[in-house]
Amino acid sequence: MTDTAIPTRKAPRFNLRDAGTFLGLVLIFAVFAVLNPVFLTAPNLINILQQSSINACIALGMTFVIISGGIDLSVGPTAAVSAIVGATLMIAGVPIPLAVAGAIATGMTCGLFNGALVAIAGLQPFIVTLGALSLYRALALIFTGGNPIFGIPTEFRSAINGLVMGVPVPVIIVAIIAAILWVVLNRSPLGEYILAVGGNPEAARIAGVPVARTKIIVYVLSGGLAAVAALILTGRLGAADPTMGNLWELDAIAAAAIGGASLMGGKGSVVGTLMGAVILGGLRNGLTLMNVQAFYQLLATGIIILVAMLIDRATRGRA
Repeated sequence: MTDTAIPTRKAPRFNLRDAGTFLGLVLIFAVFAVLNPVFLTAPNLINILQQSSINACIALGMTFVIISGGIDLSVGPTAAVSAIVGATLMIAGVPIPLAVAGAIATGMTCGLFNGALVAIAGLQPFIVTLGALSLYRALALIFTGGNPIFGIPTEFRSAINGLVMGVPVPVIIVAIIAAILWVVLNRSPLGEYILAVGGNPEAARIAGVPVARTKIIVYVLSGGLAAVAALILTGRLGAADPTMGNLWELDAIAAAAIGGASLMGGKGSVVGTLMGAVILGGLRNGLTLMNVQAFYQLLATGIIILVAMLIDRATRGRA
């Protein structure tokens, strides 16, 4: 059966929802620019992008899972387990590229486990990833005894904290990943499969879409990107902490939702998710510059998620 028979449409390049997200980004940045002149300075903008890179990396994987009609609540503990494996390999003298590959493979394995339970065993994504959240966190804590792993090689830390033409390496890494995922979602059969599965899995199955395989792929992708985010943070901190990634799932879901991903499945945008991550990063940066306490920042994140859901409800079918 040809791709044209798949019961879905291609993800639009830049839709109404993306335009709304962009306007929200401009508005938030404009407000903070008025409230604090430091906000729009070049060093601070670069700092916002660097701070947003970890959430953007996680959120891109989450977006694909959400588009497919699922959810991944285990991204934080997956990141912790991946960081522990990568750090352990580096300290043991394994070449850095192999250690990095080992960390990413660990994240992808966690995603494979989640995806298999969802797609093959037929369990609910929320329940599977909620259980995996506790499982992976426990594994990280048991392996390390609850203690961070220090001694990350200087070469790895220098690479992660370096600049390329004034742009932080993490920002470049995420930009490359986003470009690849944009092509996958908008210009490949896999992207059509993901949209089809999220829109109507039964119709997709009848049309010949490999539903189970597609679901597994998005969870593997989510786990792999969680590992990449973990490696970025490990390089910045110089340590792998088994408690790493606390509430990362909240930030990732928030960025995806702000960017237009529908928790009902079948809709989402790589560009929108990136803007959502920058909105959250800019919001927290601006509130920090204004000396607003951290728990109010968490409150703002929760409110933004609810507002994004209301906007999605109001604009569904018009984007």
